[in-house]
Amino acid sequence: MRIVFMGTPDYAAVALRALIKAGHEVTAVVTQPDKPKGRSKELVPPPVKVCAVENGIPVLQPKRVKRAEAIEELRSFPADVYVVAAFGQILSQEILDIPRFGSLNIHASLLPKYRGASPIQHVIIDGEPKTGITIMQMDAGIDTGDILYQKETPISPRDNYETLHDRLAALGGEAIVEALSLLEQGKLKPVKQDEAASCYAPLIGKEMGEIDFSREALAIDRLIRGMTPWPSAFTSYKGKQLKIWRAEPTVTENSYGRVPGEILRMEKDCVTVATGEGALRVYELQLAGKKRMTAHDFLLGVRMQPGEVLGQEPS
Repeated sequence: MRIVFMGTPDYAAVALRALIKAGHEVTAVVTQPDKPKGRSKELVPPPVKVCAVENGIPVLQPKRVKRAEAIEELRSFPADVYVVAAFGQILSQEILDIPRFGSLNIHASLLPKYRGASPIQHVIIDGEPKTGITIMQMDAGIDTGDILYQKETPISPRDNYETLHDRLAALGGEAIVEALSLLEQGKLKPVKQDEAASCYAPLIGKEMGEIDFSREALAIDRLIRGMTPWPSAFTSYKGKQLKIWRAEPTVTENSYGRVPGEILRMEKDCVTVATGEGALRVYELQLAGKKRMTAHDFLLGVRMQPGEVLGQEPS
């Protein structure tokens, strides 16, 4: 099948490689412009562009794909279908309708739940038992099109954003290859989304990572995992930002009478902190200006004391 592929990050590049490996003819790739990175501000190409160049596929990088000149350039590349994965720009209905099979999106949730920009983080934070990939027929709405194909994966109690992202990226590649095969055979049956069952996963911001220790330990653990490795969950210690990278809840710990965020004790490999319900054992953390390290290594250089409170401004 002839495909124009639209996507930008690693999640999309995995799907592009799967399509190429499956023998589909990718006639062009549309991705976001290169972005400056680091102190040097050197322009860095997005992962999808890197994959396309490696495979000799023409690359388009319009600042606004909905402009007339960008649409005309799109029309010059033959395509039976457009495949979209985390592209980063909204497509007009005019673009979606160009190929004969329309445009398919590889969405990282089990629609209609978790429409929007950050479904992977939100399913972890919300404590969902499973998630998956939805291949959706795109329309002008935000993730509102008909469901064509889905694949599920369980969410383990130790999954974080990175591990679930990577698993869903691979699942997305499998799902789009399987869905296109069924599409060619005329075996895909569109299913309307149940609006009553829908919910929205807004874009994750750095401020959402601030830990409220008055919440139960289970919820704090989910927040940490959903924010790892980006944008990270954080609190403060003696006025400095303290990122928490890995922790585990302990629901049997009694924090009654303790201040939420109070350090209960330091052990060889963790720091135990009081929460609104249960406690949190912190195994990896990072103080502002320092490297990420295990609790053991951290405590060799930072003299924490029981009774000190994380997230509390110094007096």
